[in-house]
Amino acid sequence: MNGKKLFEYAVIRIVPQVYREEFMNVGVILYCSKEKFLDMRFLLEENRLKAFSPGADLKALNEYLGGMEEIAAGNQGTIGKLVIAERFRWLTATRSSLIQCSKVHPGLCEDAGEMLDRLFKEMVEVKEKEL
Repeated sequence: MNGKKLFEYAVIRIVPQVYREEFMNVGVILYCSKEKFLDMRFLLEENRLKAFSPGADLKALNEYLGGMEEIAAGNQGTIGKLVIAERFRWLTATRSSLIQCSKVHPGLCEDAGEMLDRLFKEMVEVKEKEL
């Protein structure tokens, strides 16, 4: 298996009107048990978000996502004190709210941090040609 390790990830999405089931990818969270790794990246591009959801509260969304980042790092309240696997499961649990996660997907990687960066670029960052 060439030193490859199992990892799991989910895409973090903004869902402004849950009943319409439309979403915009804004982040990725990745967990790798072998590396004891849990981290997430997020990006709220103001112009893109306002075009997608004109009434979106950018400050509140940044605070909420920042809280999720703190939980992933183990720095936020009771949930942040859980072991890494439990924090990942809590963060990626199904919700009917403004911020949701995709289903959890597995994969193999050599370095979890590099894989998180790669997935973030593929799933979240918008390239000029996509606009």
